[in-house]
Amino acid sequence: MPEGHTIHRLAGRLGERFGGRSVRVDSPTGRFADGAALVDGHRLTATEAHGKHLFLSLTAPGAGPGAGTPAVPTATRILHVHLGLYGSFRLHRGPAGEPEGQVRLRLATEEDHAVLRGPRVCELITRGEKQEFHRSLGPDPLRTDADPERAFARISRSRVPVAALLMEQRILAGVGNVYRTEVLFRNGVDPHLPGRELDRERWEAIWRDLILLMPEGVRTGRIDTVRPEHTPEAMGRPPRRDDHGGEVYVYRRLHQRCFLCGEWIRAEEMRGRNLFWCPGCQKS
Repeated sequence: MPEGHTIHRLAGRLGERFGGRSVRVDSPTGRFADGAALVDGHRLTATEAHGKHLFLSLTAPGAGPGAGTPAVPTATRILHVHLGLYGSFRLHRGPAGEPEGQVRLRLATEEDHAVLRGPRVCELITRGEKQEFHRSLGPDPLRTDADPERAFARISRSRVPVAALLMEQRILAGVGNVYRTEVLFRNGVDPHLPGRELDRERWEAIWRDLILLMPEGVRTGRIDTVRPEHTPEAMGRPPRRDDHGGEVYVYRRLHQRCFLCGEWIRAEEMRGRNLFWCPGCQKS
């Protein structure tokens, strides 16, 4: 499942390509045909992400403010997309031709088109429903309105391991398996530590790391978490070879040595997801 930086990057790219423009909208598979018909010919007036949720505001011709305006006029419908495990939203140059494969939704102008395949959610929602999504999700390190205190208040009352809590989207939105694994390593936190034993100082360090690392992920489209002194060039080691990409400390490095202490990286399943950690560096 894409982590939050991927959805924020997608929101930005959709805004750059289609923002303020009238878009043709259709559903080649027919699974979103009624919704597509309601917004066909509307202008894309805003794009927004919260965690792993994407929101596109589509405004009827001749109504409402231009792109990038925070207001959502009455004539605007909101498209809510959650890619889930298998969804993809791809942008292409040039006008849309005949669709290839199972395309749930297509946005198009004469110059660009975007195709959505296999999402978990593709629906039109009201402004009230959108606000309910924001209320139900935890703070997103990539949003300017994020309040880390909301997340810490819930973590500090829980007996659940901190590694599991960081993956709860109602506690912390947008953080997925890679970022949670890596920020715990970077801050020397044992992933099995109960949330209520995580002190404020370490929580604030984790949050600072997230707001440092995740915007870089938006910029580059990949997750890199190693500090400058631990890059392949600095350490004289081979670069990572993995279809995930990015330089990391422990994620997917089972049976390899830790760059810092030399211990073997360990892994286990925690709540259905693979967890990686270093027993030498993550003792607290």
